[in-house]
Amino acid sequence: MKKSIISVAVFVVNIMLLVSACGNESDLSPTTTSGTSSTTTTTANATTSLEIFKKIYGATEVYIEGNYAIIKTNGLPDHKSPYYKDTQWATAKYEAYNGTNTKFALNPNRISSQSLVFKIPINPTKANSTSATPLGPIGISLNGVPFFNQYAAMNAPLTNEVNGFDQYNGHPQQQGQYHYHVEPTYLTTQKGKDALLGFLLDGFPVYGPLEKGKTVNNSDLDGYHGHSHATVEYPNGIYHYHITDADPYINGNGFYGTAGTISK
Repeated sequence: MKKSIISVAVFVVNIMLLVSACGNESDLSPTTTSGTSSTTTTTANATTSLEIFKKIYGATEVYIEGNYAIIKTNGLPDHKSPYYKDTQWATAKYEAYNGTNTKFALNPNRISSQSLVFKIPINPTKANSTSATPLGPIGISLNGVPFFNQYAAMNAPLTNEVNGFDQYNGHPQQQGQYHYHVEPTYLTTQKGKDALLGFLLDGFPVYGPLEKGKTVNNSDLDGYHGHSHATVEYPNGIYHYHITDADPYINGNGFYGTAGTISK
């Protein structure tokens, strides 16, 4: 009888130990609670980045692929322009020049639809070795229109080319790709001169010519035409570019970060 009681006791103890061991094993399993694993952190960052890049309302498609935001656009400005003349959009979007430049001259190019795919880093960092911005698109604005750098064809200054900018400071190149070299006044009128206006190819944001009620001058910025601090979209702080009213306008000595790609 004593042996039976002992056997039952041992059996019960073993069961209790097994249950305890199973509980401990569960405690040691990887957790999926937010912020406790690299996968979850990456997902959280991607989600946040997607929300920010979706501010590009002119894009036809925006999604995250790995460490990049993929942004597709047809590049058509959502505002009127004299460069819509003689196009399929002329009825709705043609508007004769009504700006303030007395030297304005309509160039022979006309706006055409594009098929542009921007691949932009969602977690931009300062490049170890910076690179110059190319001719052609260097970034994308909120309405899906590309940003170009401070040079005309053959790296010439914009001295003469500005006389072809429409009333919203944009114009098309020979293939009909409309773009901004300088402040996109349609966006700064609609969103505010201190607003986020887009992103360069390195993933760093571009803001307007005002900050905390003060006009930003080139002397307020570094050689790449930016500086670092908190913004509305990035409360923890980020390097960002500012558009100013003097050369180089949007970007200075090149990309601050490592540029993504653009394909057509």
